[in-house]
Amino acid sequence: MSAELQKPVIGFSCGDLNSTGLAIILKTFSDARLLDFCTPVIFANNKTINFYRKTLGDINITYSIIKDMNRVNVKQVNVFNCWEEDVAITPGELNETGGKYAYKSLKAAMEALQNNQVHGLVTAPIHKKNIQSPEFNFSGHTPYLKASFHAEDVLMFMVASNIRLGVVTEHIPVRELSNHINHGAIASKLAIMNKSLIRDFGIDKPKIAVLGLNPHAGDEGLIGTEEENIIKPVIKEAKHNNVLAFGPFSADAFFARAQFEKFDGVLAMYHDQGLIPFKSLAFGEGVNYTAGLPIVRTSPDHGTAFDIAGKGIADPSSFIAATFECIEIINRRAVYEDNHKNPLRRISARVFANVVDERIIEE
Repeated sequence: MSAELQKPVIGFSCGDLNSTGLAIILKTFSDARLLDFCTPVIFANNKTINFYRKTLGDINITYSIIKDMNRVNVKQVNVFNCWEEDVAITPGELNETGGKYAYKSLKAAMEALQNNQVHGLVTAPIHKKNIQSPEFNFSGHTPYLKASFHAEDVLMFMVASNIRLGVVTEHIPVRELSNHINHGAIASKLAIMNKSLIRDFGIDKPKIAVLGLNPHAGDEGLIGTEEENIIKPVIKEAKHNNVLAFGPFSADAFFARAQFEKFDGVLAMYHDQGLIPFKSLAFGEGVNYTAGLPIVRTSPDHGTAFDIAGKGIADPSSFIAATFECIEIINRRAVYEDNHKNPLRRISARVFANVVDERIIEE
């Protein structure tokens, strides 16, 4: 692998200016050892950086100010100035300014990604309401990234050391869930997860658990018919396409009995069905990864945390985990691509793919 990919250039969007975003970014890179793993570029403004640096006391961080992505300093943290004007920062306050400059940062980072000037992106949290504008009419980062890269579909993939979990539906009202649970949606998310586990996480034959939509996975049609009419046929079809999918599982028993430990990935039907157990199990170090894009984007698994903004007490653990996950996925992809360029290795992969897996999994 090339030295460039061993130490990729990673872009960091600052998130809502009045949130904990910049504080956790600065805390993350106050440990200079991270510069051994990546070259960071923070898309913000040096005055804004200095404002939050003062709220953190004796934090030790130096950086280079750049206006040209061709002048990135590989030995330091870089701050790419996305705006020059003075901005009133009011930590903890939800206002138009916070969303306006969150978008300026995200837009600049996106342009750098599209121009191959950064290898990956880590996004600090935005507020989904105050970032809305004619330019940003999306429910969050994931649909914005999907549209920006013209992806057919993407997967909100929450990952931690002990669990990887994706969701079929994201930020939609609960009353509309059943309208979005259909054969095509589940099949698409399942295919993206399978491909990502292979390419991005280095798992040759991933095993994926699929959760049911209804309590007790429908109890064979007594508490809803989605499992029998939609989810089971998708799982059967996936197996015919060499995807090791199992289920549907009753969500409460699945997590209570730690069945997730038997699988490489879990596909939940909706946001809270998956994210409540995920955040309980990830111990504050979970990462939100957008699978299905041509680029690598991660983020922490928490929100803006306005209640503690500017107080210097925000925990950077999830952001640090998101940074390392971004680096590792970039490197795993490089290994995957390298392995599949070699025809002898491709032959070996086909041989291993035909080996019967003797591990028994109860459906």
